This record gives sequence, structure tokens and C-alpha cells, in this order.
Amino acid sequence: MSKKTFLGMRPCTWVFVLLVTLTFVTFYIGEQQMGGLTIALFVLGIAMIKGHLVGAYFMGLGGLRGLWRWPVSVWLIIPGSLITTAFILAR
Repeated sequence: MSKKTFLGMRPCTWVFVLLVTLTFVTFYIGEQQMGGLTIALFVLGIAMIKGHLVGAYFMGLGGLRGLWRWPVSVWLIIPGSLITTAFILAR
């Protein structure tokens, strides 16, 4: 990962701030008791983005090339696709 800073913070710090922000967004959605297919898929999308960020920055997979980067992506895409299909079919 890069050691360059932007506004005095390393990229991993910015990712952490983004993860906390996305967590608060999903918390707010839950507290407001929002529902429906669109909201459910939005929250699922946030979860998949957060999973990718954790894999890339905090598991160290962002700097890797090739096959080693795929397991986390596949692990996110397959369940995410199945859950999305289940939500759409249940509608």
C-alpha cells in the first residue's frame, strides 16, 4: 500500500473513515426503519463495498496481482448475487 498522504492522512486511514461512515449510514437506515427492495439492495451493496475495502486495505490484498486477489472478491460476489436474486424473486 502507498505511504503517500492526502491532507495528512494515509490511504488506509481514509478507508477506515469511509468504513465508519458507511457503517453509520446503514445504522441510520435501520434506525429510520426504512424498508423495501431498493433499500435492502442498497444496504447489501454497502456491505459488499465494505468487504472489498477490508480485503484490499486491511487484509493486504490491494497490492497483490493475479489469483491471490480473487478469493475475497468471489466470496463477496457469489453470496451477494444469490441474496440479490432471492430478494428480487421474493418481490
